[in-house]
Amino acid sequence: MPTHLSPARRRKRSTRASLFLAGATAMTLSACQEERVDAQSFPDLQSCLAGAKENGIWFTEADCRTQFAAAEADYRETAPRYDSQALCEQEHGEGKCGPDPVAAPSGGGGGIFMPLLTGFLIGNMLSRGGVFGQPLLSTRGGGYTTPSGQQTFASNNAKGKVAPANFARAAPTVGRPPMTQADVARRGGFGASRTQRGTGKAFGG
Repeated sequence: MPTHLSPARRRKRSTRASLFLAGATAMTLSACQEERVDAQSFPDLQSCLAGAKENGIWFTEADCRTQFAAAEADYRETAPRYDSQALCEQEHGEGKCGPDPVAAPSGGGGGIFMPLLTGFLIGNMLSRGGVFGQPLLSTRGGGYTTPSGQQTFASNNAKGKVAPANFARAAPTVGRPPMTQADVARRGGFGASRTQRGTGKAFGG
């Protein structure tokens, strides 16, 4: 691999990387700089299907359906849960939360609230055997993130490159006690314990 890039190639690489770089530790950024994967976000299934028909290069309509279903399932199991709607909206934005969809049908969701599913992210994970997806949630700053809170993206309808770590499944929260104000304060807010320093913008942000 060449050790030097021309100024034009350096600018091209920098522009491409800036589309998707988001909140993560410096170590994560440096370690994954050369192994980022193609990724694209969508607000809903129909947007993904339209993208696959128009200019899908590495994903198909079948990938859209499969990964949207997987994202919905992961969302129900791994999205953060809070003991009040006010606390959830504090972390994810006003009007961006609702009752726990898993507990609500059985009548037990009255005291548990979750951020709404606001899209999904798919990635071309060839090293893992194909296309993988993750649900997207709103953040209090107006961005979007996966349930792990590892990175914040500026849009839920764009494309770029991300580190493979963005497709790691978050720890399950279903069936566990919801977070209280004290829990959130101790962690420094949703995602703070993972992203630690700084939150960037992606998808052209």
